[in-house]
Amino acid sequence: MEAAAKYRPNIEIAEDAEALASRAADLFLSTAREALRSRGAFYVALSGGQTPRLAFEKLAASPAAQSLLWQHIHVFWVDERYVPVDSPQSNYRLASEAFLKEVPIPPDNVHKIPTEYEDICTAARSYETILRNAFALEEGGIPEFDLIVLGMGADGHTASLLPNCFAPFDTDDLACVVYVMDGRLNRITLTHPVLRAARHLAVLVSGAEKAETLRKVLTGEPDEVRYPIHILWPVLDKVVWLVDRDAAAAIP
Repeated sequence: MEAAAKYRPNIEIAEDAEALASRAADLFLSTAREALRSRGAFYVALSGGQTPRLAFEKLAASPAAQSLLWQHIHVFWVDERYVPVDSPQSNYRLASEAFLKEVPIPPDNVHKIPTEYEDICTAARSYETILRNAFALEEGGIPEFDLIVLGMGADGHTASLLPNCFAPFDTDDLACVVYVMDGRLNRITLTHPVLRAARHLAVLVSGAEKAETLRKVLTGEPDEVRYPIHILWPVLDKVVWLVDRDAAAAIP
């Protein structure tokens, strides 16, 4: 991993989860403005979880967010549990209720991961088609998001790239199915080539329960099997880590 030696993680430490969410919302706004100014459109992929929810709520309450050119903004999802859109466990529902319904984004610009198919593999291929059409990709092309918002679990996973599963090593697909064998819900996730291709990535980490894992991730040798978040190490120069003090407590 030459990149691991070349780049060091860019870490911003916020006082608490509220401050972290405010910083994440500011990053969304600044990246959106830059993309709209430079390229005339903003393509963003969102994650679920409590920390992104707080950031979404701050966006919804922000006059600056209301003034964005939402007709040129396209929203996608990093991953999704295979549940109906009205499920409390739906990442789409979380973002929709927290801020998308509060901003004037055209419905056609909201590109959810489909979960209505009987077969989850068909759903994953459908999401690939959505991505290819939205980005006008040629065969073999990879979408280049302006911003991908990620989290990190206490086990070191990101998106739905889970420890000790094949998904972190899927380089042929844009989206893949993750089968979870311990009774949790199966998922669809963007693959690591898509994550690495983004212009900017933000990893939001909040909570004391993640402190020790975060220390190991940031200071140890990259191990994508044990800590799938390490798939970002070749592109660390594009990643900002937004971490609250509880999560940062063990960082040397």
